[in-house]
Formats: sequence, C-alpha cells, structure tokens
Amino acid sequence: MRTEMKEAFLKKWDKYFGPAELPITFYLSPGDGGAKHMPPAKGRSCLVCELARVRRGESLCYGENAVACGGAKRYLGYSPGMRPGFEYFLSCGKPGETEGERYIKTPEMVRQIMQEQKAIPVEGRNFIFKRWDKLTEVGDPEVVIFFAKPDVLSGLFTLANFDQTERNGTITPFGAGCGSIIHYPYLEKDAARPRAVIGMFDPSARPGVEPEILTFAVPMRRFEAMIDNMDESFLITDTWKTVKKRI
Repeated sequence: MRTEMKEAFLKKWDKYFGPAELPITFYLSPGDGGAKHMPPAKGRSCLVCELARVRRGESLCYGENAVACGGAKRYLGYSPGMRPGFEYFLSCGKPGETEGERYIKTPEMVRQIMQEQKAIPVEGRNFIFKRWDKLTEVGDPEVVIFFAKPDVLSGLFTLANFDQTERNGTITPFGAGCGSIIHYPYLEKDAARPRAVIGMFDPSARPGVEPEILTFAVPMRRFEAMIDNMDESFLITDTWKTVKKRI
C-alpha cells in the first residue's frame, strides 16, 4: 500500500475522529503478507471473535484450514455449500435432529437464500487481516472495516454518501457477522458503484463485539474517495465538532 495514503488517513482520522478505533483491513494473497499464520482450526470457533486480535494490532493470515465455522467457510469462499440440514438449523429446526436458530422463517426460504448467494473467488489464496496502521508496502487492502459506536458510524455513513446522489449508497444485507464485514463488501469492490455495508446485526456474532459496536465495511476503491473528501465535507463544520466531543 502507498505510504502517503496510509499516513494521510491516519492524520485525518485523528483530526476528525480523535480517539476512535482505527479500522482493520483485509486482502487476498497467495502468501501471508508478513502476517501470522493461523493454525488449523480445532473445535468451535468464531471469526468475528478472533478478529479482536487484529483490532488490537496483530496481523493474521487465514487459509482454508484455519476457518472452522461452516458459515465462515462459505462466506469466505472456502466451501461451496453448507452441512446437511443447515436449512433447518437456520430456521425452525427439526425435531430429534437439530434445534433451529429461527433467523429465517422456513427451510425453503433458507434454501433459496443459499442458492442465490454468490461466492468469493478464493482460488487457494489466503485472507490477510491487518489494522490500518500496520499496513506495509506489501499488499493492497481490498476492504476496510470499522468497528464503530453510533457517533462514529454516523460520520462514516454520512461521509460515504457525500459525493453521491443515490440514497442507497450503503446497504445492510441479511447474513452472518463475518458475511457483513467480509463477503458482502468484497463482492461490492468491482461494482460500477461500490457500496458500503453496515453490519454485525447477527445475534450469534454479537457476543464477539462490545454491546455498543456495529460495523461499517467499505471496498477500498470507495474508501479512497472518502479519504479525499474528508477535508471538504461536513467534518469541518461546527455540527461535527459538537459530535466529535462525545467520541
């Protein structure tokens, strides 16, 4: 990543958002990008919980074997399908076999959602997660992910819409926590008009973040425009200065 862009954002973030948490990023690579290889997953795990390490400044490299959760494997593109009976697990359950999470009303609706879900073209590559300040010249981030409180989220949301006439420049698609910060924003990166994704509404992933935190994930191409717009946007007004005092 270009050092000048990295440093420019750090200065602007400090100026307009003060002590708010820095975002993390990810990109796909056949190598490890200098990040720590996560070992083969054992037992139950949650990618959202594990990314707390990246939020604290540790750089992590995830390959296929490092992801244990079936949902995460699918959202990251490492698995084309879900385990047998998943449509009952996500919906109403099946007596004597599985208890349902009841996130979707019927198994039939789950099947339709799964059929329509697109896959990330992983092709044997790894996911490299780094906090913004830990980025180096090796590797370009493809998605930027903020773990944000409401006041910070309001700033990011408004900034993302600053140079658009389309009112739906930010989306909130249904899905798992990892889907909202990885899958959906990654699929937006090559769109003619990349959209940001607000997420972490998944009740199963909520224990992996603080009670007041939601996420704002944006493709890097869109984020570059957000950085460029910061110094002429609402962030320079007294309105934002009032909000910033609470951050």
